[in-house]
Amino acid sequence: MIQVWDAVRGGSALFTYTDYSRKIESVPVWTVAWSPDSTHIASGSADRTAQVWDAVHGGSALIIYKGHSGEVNAVKWSPNGTRIVSGSADYTVQVWDAVHGGSALVTYSDYSAPVTGVAWSPDGKRIVAGSRDKTVQVWDATNGGSALVIYKGHSDAVNSVAWSPDSTRIASGSVDKTVQVWDASTGKHLLTYKGHSDHVTGVAWSPDSRHIASGSWDHTAQVWDATSGVLLVTYKGHSDHVTGVAWSPDGTRIASGSVDKTIQVWKVF
Repeated sequence: MIQVWDAVRGGSALFTYTDYSRKIESVPVWTVAWSPDSTHIASGSADRTAQVWDAVHGGSALIIYKGHSGEVNAVKWSPNGTRIVSGSADYTVQVWDAVHGGSALVTYSDYSAPVTGVAWSPDGKRIVAGSRDKTVQVWDATNGGSALVIYKGHSDAVNSVAWSPDSTRIASGSVDKTVQVWDASTGKHLLTYKGHSDHVTGVAWSPDSRHIASGSWDHTAQVWDATSGVLLVTYKGHSDHVTGVAWSPDGTRIASGSVDKTIQVWKVF
């Protein structure tokens, strides 16, 4: 089940999307992503599908993508809204058409463990994906091919990846309790953030690329300087693992989701 709700006026529910639960009782939905024009939502599930549906009117799925043979752990829209990339427990990353029926376009399979996080470069030409095999790989979004960059700085599984809006850097969060920032073109390590005391499960850049928000199993979400690593804000409103974080488009608020069954929206500065 997926719910859409008002982020400004009290959090009232707008509609609930239930096509997943009609197929499998209480099937987990692992990931959701808004389209760039805010009219559609893509979601990935334990039922091995990714779905696209109307975010304005709700209703049935417009596209059901069935290219994966494992649970779908991550989905992201391309910047122009025409393609979706999905990462799966089947060790692959797949790119497919988000407009004309969900046809498969590219499959990238150079991982040796489940893929847990994906992100597009701001120009839509490259994709970064992190895996439980401890690597983060960057590759051409059009034809797949060999990796352009393979980052091996983590000592444990990678849970989340995010490309900076200014196109220059990538942040990756890991079971090793760190977030690492590195050059998106060369893979050169730039910064390691060690503010969390447990697995890092979500990372997100502020719209101006100056700050990073990270969520952790330590029950906190933290905001820190993306260049120096200086901690700026620690949010302690959750009572269990924080599993994901996202910035508002204006960079003033963050939404954090948790195993405590809540999503909380809070002001950053």
